[in-house]
Amino acid sequence: MSSPAVARSSPGGSREMAPAPQGRGRFWEVGGGSGLRLERAAAESERWELLLRRGELLALGGHLKGALEAFAAALRRGAPARPECLGALVDCLVFNYRLRHGLSWSAAPAAGADGGACGLLRCLGCRGFLSEPVTVPCGHSYCRRCLRRELRARCRLCRDRLPPATASATDAEGTAPRPPPLAAAIAASDFRTSVVLNHLAEKWFPGQRERARAAGRLGELLHQGRYREALAAACEELRAEPSDLIVKIYRAESYAGLQEFKAAIEDLNAVLFQLPDWPEVYFRKGKVLYDAGFLGDALQLFLQCLALDEDFAPAKLQVQKILCDLLLPENLKEGLKESSWSSLPCTKNRPFDFPSVMEESQSPSEPSPKQSEEIPEVTSEPVKGSLNRAQSAQSINSTETPAREDCLKRVSSEPVLSVQEKGVLLKRKLSLLEQDVIVNEDGRNKLKKQGAYGDIPEELIDVSDFECSLCMRLFFEPVTTPCGHSFCKNCLERCLDHAPYCPLCKESLKEYLADRRYCVTQLLEELIVKYLPDELSERKKIYDEETAELSHLTKNVPIFVCTMAYPTVPCPLHVFEPRYRLMIRRSIQTGTKQFGMCVSDTQNSFADYGCMLQIRNVHFLPDGRSVVDTVGGKRFRVLKRGMKDGYCTADIEYLEDVKVEDEDEIKNLRELHDLVYSQACSWFQNLRDRFRSQILQHFGSMPEREENLQATPNGPAWCWWLLAVLPVDPRYQLSVLSMKSLKERLTKIQHILTYFSRDQSK
Repeated sequence: MSSPAVARSSPGGSREMAPAPQGRGRFWEVGGGSGLRLERAAAESERWELLLRRGELLALGGHLKGALEAFAAALRRGAPARPECLGALVDCLVFNYRLRHGLSWSAAPAAGADGGACGLLRCLGCRGFLSEPVTVPCGHSYCRRCLRRELRARCRLCRDRLPPATASATDAEGTAPRPPPLAAAIAASDFRTSVVLNHLAEKWFPGQRERARAAGRLGELLHQGRYREALAAACEELRAEPSDLIVKIYRAESYAGLQEFKAAIEDLNAVLFQLPDWPEVYFRKGKVLYDAGFLGDALQLFLQCLALDEDFAPAKLQVQKILCDLLLPENLKEGLKESSWSSLPCTKNRPFDFPSVMEESQSPSEPSPKQSEEIPEVTSEPVKGSLNRAQSAQSINSTETPAREDCLKRVSSEPVLSVQEKGVLLKRKLSLLEQDVIVNEDGRNKLKKQGAYGDIPEELIDVSDFECSLCMRLFFEPVTTPCGHSFCKNCLERCLDHAPYCPLCKESLKEYLADRRYCVTQLLEELIVKYLPDELSERKKIYDEETAELSHLTKNVPIFVCTMAYPTVPCPLHVFEPRYRLMIRRSIQTGTKQFGMCVSDTQNSFADYGCMLQIRNVHFLPDGRSVVDTVGGKRFRVLKRGMKDGYCTADIEYLEDVKVEDEDEIKNLRELHDLVYSQACSWFQNLRDRFRSQILQHFGSMPEREENLQATPNGPAWCWWLLAVLPVDPRYQLSVLSMKSLKERLTKIQHILTYFSRDQSK
């Protein structure tokens, strides 16, 4: 057994390891050696952790060269090769890529902005027909195929995070047979189709809907691994509809499953020619090249995908895996440097070395002298694992089909574009979304202008298709629940006040209620604006009239029948009854944020006098209840009682104190005021500590004495605070609330204080 190592100090002060004295069977020798080995391992672990942190910070700061050095050094020192640690490095790489190629950071898709029905019934993800439309919580709609965690993590328009789909049945390591990502994603769907939008799609575009069903059957074949059958079905569909881009992607997936990479690339190139800014196709293309063994070209395509959509999670994961593989010590050799790292946009196709990368990353926005040249072939020098290929990626990319000679001859030219190509592909003013490619018998392409899926015939537009099933009127601010049903926002909220279930299918909406977003379904609202403008105008007029009626502060004022409220005094409320939940929400929606508070009355339902409450804040609880923070405002007298949707209303008039004009009366009023104020302070200070702390917790401290006694219509604020904390009968409090004379109010309070002060002295 070798002897354990011991540490000794060198003349320079550093520690180096020396062999320990020879010996056997001594416990201290074995234990000491193990301890030192553990110490060395811990020190090494601390070093590579610091290097990883340094690399992450450098990447966040945009220092690409330093970040690469730090991550490579960490791997050399034994850091585990975890791709998820390279997220910041990938972001830095994508940032440099976007700057070099002049790509904007706009989240909105560049295409599909035409004003026809096509522009409205297009999926925001694939820009194809909105088959099986699903409305996500942010209010935007996608086809079911695009709403997969494997394809998209955030909304393309608003960048809101999309809900995750059900996890795939295959394991994370991929040991089980796994279908292509597209088919696996389709099998993982659990999103609910929007009932109204799906009905409109079937009614207006039955042909497109049938083709979408056929595409769905293709996805099932791919998911089952029946690539030959899927390929035959895809070819048949394309003969009937050559412009169906989704089917072309399915056919490319079929070719990839059969290991026919060149044919798969041809189909993906055809899609990119029509939609050069579709991130998913770059990802599919990169996956094909990655499976074929061309790491550098695949890396460029993944970067192009992330440059177009920074939230495309699968592409980011692939870049992380590639970088992790390339930074491994055994892969950092000359062959890898020249064959793979030369494809990075930051190295300008030169052999990978840290100084050159640093030079490029310091000035990413400067034009490259080689940027307008053709991309040289990736060298065929073998590297480890999947990089050991002798065939160039250009041999896969090249096609001999005459029909695509002009547009499909290169595969690696899309991610690294020249200045001229960027103007043609990435910044074109006329979108090819408005066109279909028709392949003639002689093999030439012909572009046919068409109005999307055609304008909607007038006889197919029926206002009943846009009616809320609760109010039986045209949708106003339509929202779609997770179960796929659509309602007016106000109608749905009123139903959720009573029970957290869908009014139609009775599915639980507890999570939807707890989130309380209620985002308007944008597509449904756009269709109403476009095709039913007159009906919408009439519907909005009715809504405005109802809102104006609810916002009146003297007629039909909502009344909360509960407790006494006083001017300037806080009044927190716990609202749980459906009628009062509706009342509070209406007060907020109308903008008044006010309602009346009265105590109950056995004869007239509620008292003749009350106080207006101003809503300062509302905290909604997950089950729909709310805690409302209010403060007292004006006093009022009830003139007429009424009822609306379950809660009480009233016509009211506001009360104001009668001002004193005579100077002698003002002087006497001041003396009485100061006397009662001093008496109130004495009573409060003599309270027991427990009672005083409870009062301070619920009502705050007593307001300061005011100089101008008649500055406000309600008089000094401390009088109302004192009246709220004094334990007197509500009828007595109500009589004080109704007084319009400050002198009478002070006299009443003085009598109360005299009684309680006498009780304290006992």
